[in-house]
Amino acid sequence: MLITRLWLHDFRSYHQLELPLESGLTAIIGPNGVGKTNLLEALGVLATLKSFRGSPTESMVRRGAEVAVVRAEGVRDDRPVLIELELGRGRTRAQVNRQRLKRGRDLLGALRISVFAPDDLALIKEGPSIRREYLDDALVALNPATDAMFRDFERILKQRNALLRQSQGTPPDRLDESTEVTLKVWDDKFNTVGTRLAKQREALVERLAPLVQDSYDLLAGTTDSGDRQAIDATYVRSWGNDPLADAVVGARAIDLRRGVTTIGPHRDELDLRLNGLASRTEASQGEQRTLALALRLAAHRLVTDTIGEPPLLLLDDVLSELDVDRADALLANLPVGQTVITSATELPEGTKPDRTLRHDGSGFVDRADP
Repeated sequence: MLITRLWLHDFRSYHQLELPLESGLTAIIGPNGVGKTNLLEALGVLATLKSFRGSPTESMVRRGAEVAVVRAEGVRDDRPVLIELELGRGRTRAQVNRQRLKRGRDLLGALRISVFAPDDLALIKEGPSIRREYLDDALVALNPATDAMFRDFERILKQRNALLRQSQGTPPDRLDESTEVTLKVWDDKFNTVGTRLAKQREALVERLAPLVQDSYDLLAGTTDSGDRQAIDATYVRSWGNDPLADAVVGARAIDLRRGVTTIGPHRDELDLRLNGLASRTEASQGEQRTLALALRLAAHRLVTDTIGEPPLLLLDDVLSELDVDRADALLANLPVGQTVITSATELPEGTKPDRTLRHDGSGFVDRADP
């Protein structure tokens, strides 16, 4: 889907805003603190129903307002599309072409995005949960129906953990019959959905791995040189190679003692290595930033190849996060499709946006480059 215009009402710092976007590269230029990231966040919410900053829904509503409204007009298959989202405390309402959706998550798939933001360094440096989220977001972008599997798993895990907390400290052979039966029910559900989830993540990593290598080479400028860094991406199960059902039985005593599920896909890891060394601890910050962007670009390419159309690419302040050579390499090799980039400075010489929106002190103005 191509987005041609964005409207905001009481979203973050904006009371009212209308913004035109271009089919190619739209550059949003302005000093820090004027709300550039808010614009990309609004586009992201339209696609994923969540903030790529990790913010709760209510924080996206302008202070003093009850709800925020995000609207985007675009084109898909030569037909106009209007997506509207109403965000309020504890609720999200969505509609497409004036038709209200029964559930907000039915909007998933109407618009797909890829985002690179300054916080993406956490993809490499932080704990495994953010890397699992990266994989899960990619799976939903490839097939929105996958979201139901994640919700199902979260519900099952929550119920199993609640039962474990109620019985915390009880040895497995001392459980009463009712608890034993109930735990077996949740174990079976956990094993079925958990195994399916892990297999889908593993298959995804296999498809992503060569694309991550290609993207890293492109950004690092090592596609034709002998100093190419080998990128290894491996999905690591928290329970090893045994069937999950066997591992859950084996971990029951520990789970009961701790009152929490200690193994499963919620504890798995995406292991990333450069030349055999752990990227989280051994790579330089420049290498880590490049790898983080390579992960985003790889997922973007995979979705493009699978779906047949590129996601909207959002680059938030990317120029400040990369050295000059790697920033130039990115801008010179932007994927085909629509891209919106924010920057506190002018784009490098030689980069010609299709549209530039500059902040003039009171708001963003659509005007030609000087």
